[in-house]
Parts: sequence; C-alpha cells; structure tokens
Amino acid sequence: MHKTLIFIWSILMVLSHPAAAEVAIAPREVALTFARVGSPGAYQLMLVSSYANGRVGGVNLSDSFGADADDPITLYAAQGYDALVAAEGAALDVAVEDLTLPVDLTASHIAVGTNFPAHAEEATVEDGPFLFAKEVVPTAFNAPVSQGVALLDYEVELCFVALEDFDITSSPQNAGLVLCNDVTDRAKLMRHLNPSDVTSGDGFTTGKSAPGYLPIGNLFVIPRNLRSFAPEVDLKLYRGNDLVQSAKQSLAIWDFDEILRQSADRADITWDYEGRQVGLPITNGVVAARTGVLAGTPDGTVFKGVDRMAMVMGVVDWLMGGWNKPLTHWVIERHIARAMAQGDYLQSGETMTITADYLGELANPIVE
Repeated sequence: MHKTLIFIWSILMVLSHPAAAEVAIAPREVALTFARVGSPGAYQLMLVSSYANGRVGGVNLSDSFGADADDPITLYAAQGYDALVAAEGAALDVAVEDLTLPVDLTASHIAVGTNFPAHAEEATVEDGPFLFAKEVVPTAFNAPVSQGVALLDYEVELCFVALEDFDITSSPQNAGLVLCNDVTDRAKLMRHLNPSDVTSGDGFTTGKSAPGYLPIGNLFVIPRNLRSFAPEVDLKLYRGNDLVQSAKQSLAIWDFDEILRQSADRADITWDYEGRQVGLPITNGVVAARTGVLAGTPDGTVFKGVDRMAMVMGVVDWLMGGWNKPLTHWVIERHIARAMAQGDYLQSGETMTITADYLGELANPIVE
C-alpha cells in the first residue's frame, strides 16, 4: 500500500508540475515543429506555432492530410518540407500535459559518451569521446522513472533522429531533433565497465538500458538547415528547482557528421548486454529510419568520478585478503556503497525537468 501511495503521489507531482511559461517555437521557414495527442491508432498530429502558459497551439495536420498524418516522419516523407511550410487547416489547442510521444522511434540507438569536454573532465574520463549502444524503448516527456536500487543519474541530451534509411558512410542531408534524458544507473554501469579502458564503451549499454531510461521531449523538430540549427540548441536540466546542467550543443566535440563517421569505424564492435552481444544499430552498413543518435551530455551530472575515500578503502579491502578479485572491484564497490549511504543520487519524489527553446520540455518524476 505504501509503494502504491508513493507512486500515485509521484504521478500527481508530474501532472501538477508547472509547464515552462513559454517555449520559443521556430518559424516554419526555419524548422517544422510537431506534437501529438491521443494514442496509437488515434493520434492527432499538430504543426506547432505556439507554446505558452501550459498550452500548445497550431494546425491540426490530421484533418489536412488524413492517413499520412499520424506520425511526423511518415508525413514528412510523403509531403516534403515546403508543402508542410504551407500547410493550412483547423486550429488545434491542447494542454501541455495532454501531449504524448511526438514521434515513433526504434528501440536501439547510437549514443556518445563524454562528448562535452567539461563532462569528460568531471567524470575523469580521458581519450574520449566514445560510442556505445543504448537499447531501450523511448517513453513520454512526463513518464516516471523507477529508482529501484540504482544510483540513478540524469543526462540531458540532444537526440538526432534518422528520417529515412541511410548509408552510414554518407551523412544524410537532414535529420529530426528531439530532447532526451539519457537516464543512467551508475552502479550497474561501474560494475560492468572496463576500468582500464573506459572509452571501450563496455558496461555503458548495461547501465543505460533499463525500461524507462529514455524519456524524450514533447516536440519533434525537423530543421530546414540541420547543421546551422542544432549547434544553437541550449540544453538545460533542472533537479527540482536547481539548474544543474546547461550548455549549447555547439560545445560538443563531435558534431552529427563526426558521430556518424566514428560510428562507421565502429560498425563491427559489439558489447555484452544481458548475456548477448549488441552493436550499434547499423545493419549491412545502413542505419534504419527512426534510429536515435544521442549526442552527449554537458557537465553537471551527479557522477563526478570515483570517490577518493573509496579508493583508499578499496585498497584496504584488497590488502586485507581480497586478492581473489581485482583491486578495481573493491574500489568500485566501496564507491557504490558510499554513494548509496550519502544519498546524492536521484531519490524517489524528485523530478528532473529538461527544457530547450524550439524543442519543448520533459518533466520526469522519480518513483520507487
């Protein structure tokens, strides 16, 4: 009964969480902005023109284009950019909390670690950036995230979305954009990584792929010029009322094209994930439409490298008879135990809020 009450309370918290007073929406000539309401099989697709005071307004594309207009990628492929710029139709105005997933994505994604220099420094990771696979079905902008026994961490990221199948050796002319929260269980990740080669990507799929670990934003944006639009996205993540992450995408080391070049070089690499080998979602050199490319997170995550006291205590554990396991095992276990006791990671009842002009927002409560 107690857990049920906590869950209900957390859902009420996110439903009552104040929406951003206003999110700037790009003019159609600069970017097409989509939102959806309803449920699978009965979606209404909106071309958004306003986002303010808890309401989102625009043109009801489902009325204008019929069967094609339940998904923005399908509609974009059928109509093209210019036809949607000129789209007319009945006005649609809805509450922010009524929005759902703005686009359908795959469950396998390309992800980049330590792509922002300040985050690499705080995480004490050298020789990055690096790549790994994230295996998780995206959830809605206001979906709860389960704490469980995890050392739960947040990561605001810009996610590029393939609009069509493309050859990994040649970057597509355009892509969609959506905000995402690359939720991470630091304990699970640390227990599975390669301490001598963090940038191998070992353990990152395991630590970042639990159900619910990829909430995405409530708007889906297709810029006319991806390469001038994406660098200007200003990512922000709040823990409660505290701004803990903030940076423009232009600070990333690898841009979209470089991420794809690096992915092509690593197309044959696999990582262990729950007893099977998984690689980047590239099949016969092709990345499927609706694949997400998570472009890295700024500094400000809870994880700040291994606790120095944990290093000392881990050495003591090893010297006191723990020779049957590597020294790094004892250091990691001490770090996890100290972090659990200190309670610095996300706790049940907290909310992560992500915002960016032109891309909408997320508000994800932590539940037991």
